[in-house]
Amino acid sequence: MKTRITELFGIEYPIICGGMLWLATPELCAAISNAGGLGNITACNYNSGEEFRAAIHKARELTSKPIGINITLLPSMRFTEEIYDDFFKVCAEEKVTAIEVSGKPAVKYLDMCHKAGVKVMHKVGAVRHALNIERWGYDAVIAAGIEEGGHPLNDDVATMVLLPRIAESVKIPVISTGGIVDGRSLAAALSLGAEGVLMATRFIATKECQVHPRIWEELIKREEHETTLICKSVGLQGRALKNDLTLQILDMEAKGAKIEELIPLLAGQRSLDAWQTGDVENAPLMVGQSIGLVKEVTTCAELIQTMVDDARAILERNLARFN
Repeated sequence: MKTRITELFGIEYPIICGGMLWLATPELCAAISNAGGLGNITACNYNSGEEFRAAIHKARELTSKPIGINITLLPSMRFTEEIYDDFFKVCAEEKVTAIEVSGKPAVKYLDMCHKAGVKVMHKVGAVRHALNIERWGYDAVIAAGIEEGGHPLNDDVATMVLLPRIAESVKIPVISTGGIVDGRSLAAALSLGAEGVLMATRFIATKECQVHPRIWEELIKREEHETTLICKSVGLQGRALKNDLTLQILDMEAKGAKIEELIPLLAGQRSLDAWQTGDVENAPLMVGQSIGLVKEVTTCAELIQTMVDDARAILERNLARFN
């Protein structure tokens, strides 16, 4: 399965792990890369550039394959501009394969990354932003539909429309995210103009993801309508699992709560504790609508190979219908 994305990143299959705070660890990254995709280490798991560097070294002890990094440039109480500078500097010094950026543009880092041979892609939710990404010199753009977990753009455009709109509007490779979970969605994304897919929620339900087993049970049990968009009223829209905490946040928003009142409920420590203890009610667990299609826990290798085999079969079967 060759695309411009597999050639750009030197990977076997056009399947990429997206950023996941606390979950995209060296161990999960290596498992995905060893399976032929592009694994991910989320830089914001770490408090300093040197902690982050140690994580890259750990991943490289576990795989000789390409590895990716997520750096999310959103308002943060943990990170200063200098720490973000260090994250990008470490990526360049360690010559990682690729960086997935979300949030504000990372234009000031592009020259340094490109001189080190590091490819940079940026996640966007609108054609106007994709055009900027191309103009600024990024290597690829990620079209993020409203279905995605985390922080989709508040334009609220679904993948089915957003992906082909961006693919027809830019010349750089386009990666699809939002609702990607299996071979059917991989085949659909390729048919709509993507040259790769990025998943996060589905990779939580893998044996290499370090979460409490109750989290897996919850993902399998929940349906596609059981996520919600929080913090839209304060300009920090996020899609998270419907639970006691997110319903509390929505109630506070309806009553006019400001961001300062919501921040204690959004603290990263809540999510870290939840992933480790299996408490699914008291943290903002950022997952996408694709939970409705999560049916089992597999290894990363099983997941990726099944996706590729199923996508091939679907594309070949559909092609045969027109012959």
